[in-house]
Amino acid sequence: MGMTITEKIIASHADLPRVRPGDFVEARVDQTWSDDLGSPLTMGLLEEHGLKVWDPSRMFVTSMVNSPAQSIQTATVLKSIRRLTGKLEIPHYEMGKAAIHNALGIEIGKTLPGELIAGGNSHACMAGGLGCFATGMGSTDIAAILATGRTWLEVPRTIRFRFVGKLRPWVTGKDLMLHVIGRIGFSGADNAAMEFCGEPIDTLEVEERLSMTNMAIEAGAQNAIIEPDAKTLAYVDKIAQRAFTPVYGDRDAEISEEHVIDVSELEPVIALPSLPSNTRPLTAVKGIRFDQVYIGSCTNGWMTDMRVAASILKGRKVSDALRVIIIPSTAQIHRQCVEEGLAQVFLEAGCAFSMPTCGPCIGAHMGILAEGERCLSTSNRNFPGRQGHVKSETYLCNPAVAAATAVKGELCGPDDL
Repeated sequence: MGMTITEKIIASHADLPRVRPGDFVEARVDQTWSDDLGSPLTMGLLEEHGLKVWDPSRMFVTSMVNSPAQSIQTATVLKSIRRLTGKLEIPHYEMGKAAIHNALGIEIGKTLPGELIAGGNSHACMAGGLGCFATGMGSTDIAAILATGRTWLEVPRTIRFRFVGKLRPWVTGKDLMLHVIGRIGFSGADNAAMEFCGEPIDTLEVEERLSMTNMAIEAGAQNAIIEPDAKTLAYVDKIAQRAFTPVYGDRDAEISEEHVIDVSELEPVIALPSLPSNTRPLTAVKGIRFDQVYIGSCTNGWMTDMRVAASILKGRKVSDALRVIIIPSTAQIHRQCVEEGLAQVFLEAGCAFSMPTCGPCIGAHMGILAEGERCLSTSNRNFPGRQGHVKSETYLCNPAVAAATAVKGELCGPDDL
């Protein structure tokens, strides 16, 4: 009996000939990272115990959640991060170099097929879209990795999602993932590996695949993964900072479950408050009005997403009934939006266009909702109070639907404009 791609990656990093679901192993980590929320605790532990970083090139910190500082308290935290990263010789990305953590690891070529990635945020699983094992861990786990270069894992069972049929216009990877979560439930893949395959996946751009693996944690999964194909390899070959070896699952590998999903009749999917699994087709909920539209986050702040949004907003104005915030995932994408003229499109349409931050997604700053307000967001979570007041509401969607709704002032698709 063979192994799945997830099992093969874990086995190779644990220096074992084979692993099986439920095994506990100690494995080498290829890359780890943290942000301005978790890194003070992580680095502080190393300083407190007099420990050195096993390999500073395998770690980075990006300060973008509360940077530029939005209070004296956060300014103090950022000051401590600069001191600690300097002392421990850890690369630090801030201000014009900053990016959302999981996106930055990909953009700088330090998240590669076949690798084992452990990031200091639950959405580290996004990197699995490149064909690596990627999972999120807490600040103390990351501290242990910093000191040893290793971590412990429970080998997950694999749930395979095989997509068939042809995608309809304006249906994206985000819609496929929302559909899956709506189908299996918020904890339907609890501690499992979600494996995506099929012709519709092959047709997606790499960055759309990343929006799928990004939301694996919203189904309770330990990781999500897509085997690397020619698109993936072309994408990473241009940015890779070290040699890598793609890994592929064995045809006779044992899987826990398989779901076959026909996308032929699937339309854009909307997640209603207050769970990502509370999904409806767009046509069933058109006409809902919003106070804010947010296009961005690590889920849908890629260049692919920016171009889609700009194609809909070009030559149009956003509704006076709402406000629109657009935030790319990385500083490089922000610059590219300027160079391609997309920033001008956004500004002329009446949107706010900002540097990378997790702020609006987690209700930290740059777009917090007041009591009773409603936001349509391309982010990944819509729990009560996620984007602000506990009595505010967040709906999730893809970038095309968000841009169209921004123009019309009520929930709609691009074909409704």
